[in-house]
Amino acid sequence: MKRDDMVAHVRDRQERREPWDVIVIGGGATGAGVAVDAASRGFSVLLLEREDFAKGTSSRSTKLVHGGVRYLERGNVALVIEALKERGILRQNAPHLVHDVPFVVPNYSWWESPFYGIGLKLYDLLAGKYGFGQSKILSREETLEHLPTLQQDGLIGGVIYHDGQFDDSRLLIHLLQTAVDHGATVLNYAPVVALRKDAGGFIEGVEAVDSETSERFALQARVVVNATGIFTDEIRRLDDAGARTMVAPSQGIHLVLHRSFLPGDTAVMVPHTSDARVLFAIPWHGHTVLGTTDTPIDQPCYEPLPFEQEIDFVLETAGRYLSRPPRREDILSVYVGIRPLVKAVGADAERTSALSRDHTIHIDASGLLTIVGGKWTTYRHMAEDTMNHAITLGKLADRPCVTKDLHIHGYLQDVDPHEDLWVYGADAEAVKAIASESEEMGRRLHPALPYNAAEVVWAARQEMARSVEDVLARRTRALFLNARAAIAMAPEVARLLSRELGRDRTWEEDQVAGFKELAAQYALEKFAPSDLPEPKKD
Repeated sequence: MKRDDMVAHVRDRQERREPWDVIVIGGGATGAGVAVDAASRGFSVLLLEREDFAKGTSSRSTKLVHGGVRYLERGNVALVIEALKERGILRQNAPHLVHDVPFVVPNYSWWESPFYGIGLKLYDLLAGKYGFGQSKILSREETLEHLPTLQQDGLIGGVIYHDGQFDDSRLLIHLLQTAVDHGATVLNYAPVVALRKDAGGFIEGVEAVDSETSERFALQARVVVNATGIFTDEIRRLDDAGARTMVAPSQGIHLVLHRSFLPGDTAVMVPHTSDARVLFAIPWHGHTVLGTTDTPIDQPCYEPLPFEQEIDFVLETAGRYLSRPPRREDILSVYVGIRPLVKAVGADAERTSALSRDHTIHIDASGLLTIVGGKWTTYRHMAEDTMNHAITLGKLADRPCVTKDLHIHGYLQDVDPHEDLWVYGADAEAVKAIASESEEMGRRLHPALPYNAAEVVWAARQEMARSVEDVLARRTRALFLNARAAIAMAPEVARLLSRELGRDRTWEEDQVAGFKELAAQYALEKFAPSDLPEPKKD
């Protein structure tokens, strides 16, 4: 997957004035899913992303592939069934990236074991043949065997259940590679700046710009899909400046701590917090992730800042359940994501946690097809639904969806998530081959993290990484795991990238300076204005 080849494909098709069957705007989970679905059905596909792939929401999740226990509590059984089925399909098709994680709900009151035990048995039942494991009630001793760092005062026992975990931006890259393997063209740093319309006002393509060269493309398409997530309304207003707002953005933060706070392979799920959400403490890439919050915001952006009150809330809530309450100085990184929740008439803007995570497909009078909402777990089903609509809208051949049984790029069974390079799946051997070329290529970039120089080279050559941020935030997860370690890695990453991409010393210096500025907020040096209202209590 090389960027120069992708640009050449776009340029060639423009010169031949040959329309694409489908142009997808947006390189996150939803857009990548649509590209995979369309390409695997045999359609010609172009995906255009304004920034880097997974720059926004799709790299900032809680790292779970799950049915959504809280949706079950709210009675949205249909959504839970769909998500549990898709969870199973995703593990089946990407076993190198999706694996089972046991979760324990700790019980400190007598009624919690039977209450949560019954609810999680229903969760198992709804999963059917796609189940990851059976839930059961644990004694106090069994609970502490799974979670030795749990707060023991008042602990009665727990309930254990199973869900899935993954690396979100790695899956996104592998989905894009899957689309390319099936003939799609994907291009990052290529914003769509206008929608092209025919004499009747119906959309017939897009205008896009290559941000690296300023080359402009006028591209034709039978269907244009808006899959831009939190920026959905921006694209809709390219079509109609007066389009009503569809997205009610809500941000959630995650705090990353040392592994010692949760040293095993079992996660913690706190089913009720003061803002009516659940709180997770999850082992991930040798660290502990705490999250999340649900804070309504006015406008989406690529790099949202955490509110200090959000950090205090997560630390305080986690401190009730961990024997060593985490403090601010324990935080290695904080990352913030924005959910593209779909606004409904009469919805309470102050309670975004109550908005549905169902996806919505909207077709404007111009023929612009928008897919918004949903969540990572259901990306495949969302893409199938989108393409079924696109086939009708664009008068395309009625070809069936094949993604239910489609192996995702890198497919490899029996991967050990504790080993270095496991996230590459079948590509790991190629990365190891680069690492074996020289002592320089095999060298770790920082003692606190497992990444080596070969991964930087692989990201540039095969995964379209164009910047230090691309490598340290999304091709590896260094910035999300340990912001200060990532800052220390930046000069060496810039040097390696510069050599691969043919850049000069000035480019390297600019890259390092820009990355340090970005990483400051992950290292708790920047905050949003402290005007956040206190979390609502039920």
